[in-house]
Parts: sequence; C-alpha cells; structure tokens
Amino acid sequence: MTKSGWIAAAFFSAVSSFSLADAPKQKAKIALETGAGTDLGVVYKSVGQRELAFDVYYPPERTAKPYPVLVYTHGGGWAAGSRFGASKGLFAPLFQQLVQDGFCVVSVDYRLYKKGGSIRMRDCVIDSKDAVRYLAKNCERFGIDPERILVFGDSAGGHIAQMLLLSPPESLTGDPGLAEVDYTIAGGLSWYGPCDFEKIDLFNHDDRPDFRDRFGIRITGEDSDPNEKKRLYREMSPVSYLKRDSPPLMMIQGDQDTTIPVKHARHMEKRAKELGAPVETLIVKNSGHNWRMVGAEIEPSKQEIIRASAEFFRREAEVEE
Repeated sequence: MTKSGWIAAAFFSAVSSFSLADAPKQKAKIALETGAGTDLGVVYKSVGQRELAFDVYYPPERTAKPYPVLVYTHGGGWAAGSRFGASKGLFAPLFQQLVQDGFCVVSVDYRLYKKGGSIRMRDCVIDSKDAVRYLAKNCERFGIDPERILVFGDSAGGHIAQMLLLSPPESLTGDPGLAEVDYTIAGGLSWYGPCDFEKIDLFNHDDRPDFRDRFGIRITGEDSDPNEKKRLYREMSPVSYLKRDSPPLMMIQGDQDTTIPVKHARHMEKRAKELGAPVETLIVKNSGHNWRMVGAEIEPSKQEIIRASAEFFRREAEVEE
C-alpha cells in the first residue's frame, strides 16, 4: 500500500471508530413485566407514513367479565418519552399491582412536539383521544369494559389524562374512522400535570418578575396568529372543561415542583369547589418534579403515593382490593 493509501485507510478507520463510539445510544424499549398476557404494538391509527401504537397488559386470569381498563399517557413535555415509560420508575410497581387487581393497563404512544416541526400539544391530545376511541370501538376484542375506562398520566401525560377525562368525547377528533366513536371515562389521575395555560402565573413557582412562558409555543407553534393565542390556550386547559357533573379527578403534586408548580393542583381544587365538581388533591411535601426529594424525605412516601393511586383506581372502577 502506498503511503497516501495507508494514511487514507487510517483516517477512515479512525472516523469509523469515532462514529461508533460517539453515536448517541438508543434507550432500550422494554415492555412492562407482569407475568401475564400482553398485546404489544397495537396500531390504533396512522398519520401519514407513521403508525401510532399502544401496548396492552392483561390481568393474569382471563374471565368472562370484561376488565376495567387504565389508559396511561406518558410524560416528557409533549416532546419526549414513549409508551415504554410504563416499565420505569414508580409506574412499573403501580401497573403491576393494578394488573394483579384485575385491570387491563394500556400504555399509549402519541406524536411529539419538535421545535420547528408541525406537531403541537393539540396533536398529542388528539392522538391520545383516538387511542381511547379505538379501545372503546374494539372493547370486545380486548375484553375491556367500555363503562370502566380510567386515565392516568404524569407531567405532560398528566395534562393529557385531564384532557381525556374532562373534554367532551366528540371534541378534538383526528382519525376520520374514529371520529364518531363515543366513550365514557370513569375517573382520572394526574401526577404533577398542568391544568391551565391561560393563567401563566401558575407556572411561575417563585413569582419572579422576569418569568417567561416556556410551554406556550408547544400550543401555538412558532408562526401562529397572535389573535388565536387565547383560544388555543383555553382549548388546551383542562380546567376550562370542568363541570359539576365531570367524572372524578385526583391530582397529586409536589409542593416544591418548579416545573409544574403545586399552584395547578390548588387552582383546580378551587375551581372544583366553586362548581361542586369531584376533584381531590394530594400534596406531597418536600417533592420536586418526578417525586424528586427537595431538602427532606418526601411525605407521603413514594410507596404511599403508589398506594393512594391504586386505591383511587380501584374505587372508581369499583374493584375490590
């Protein structure tokens, strides 16, 4: 080999090694381990060339009676995360417990916001509502009870869960084949999810004067009509749909959360009292976002949060412990 050929070979070898070593690692897509039946990667709709799917986790004992179903929408700021989040953190032990209690757990993927892209928060909600519509339409296939659908999410997923619970079934349609499907939500739980985008100060955890709206662009996009801003913010605010006869909602939020401040839970609770709506809150002391400890041990503990969440679902689905 010539000297120039040897140099070129060495260069390309180095570039190849560098690329392999420094390529971003893909997060493992691990399904929830329950020891029971699953139906993974069920495509509930297609948007363009993209297929959107959810994973179904069944109780260990198949019965003739349809299962109550819990629909989980993951967090990630409407811009990250996936249905595989069901196997991580506190979600795994909660879902494993509920599966043992006789629930069918469904973890949903939805399109994600990307800066400069066309996806908005509205699309995340529409996709999740279409997942619920698909479940209701195919309830016999999955063996689920369409009258006992419950929703749950964390952070952005907590917001989506509130939207699924409170916004009318006929609103925010997506797939034409699912638009006419009616559904009933029996109850919903939000872990540290926002409830109102119109009241920007609810996101200002320490009332600083230079506070800026961080999430608004994910609602309006970069080139939206300023006159549409208020309407779009209201459309994506679960509290604007709350009524006296809304299904039960539970909000669990940390008192030291700087991402989604505890102001949101208190705001929803105040509005519920004005309307006589069924909303309950559990405020976790010394907790930041994702139940991160701030200054001292969180209270109630993580295990108690799991217990309170499971009790809420069992109560609203009328499932005995």
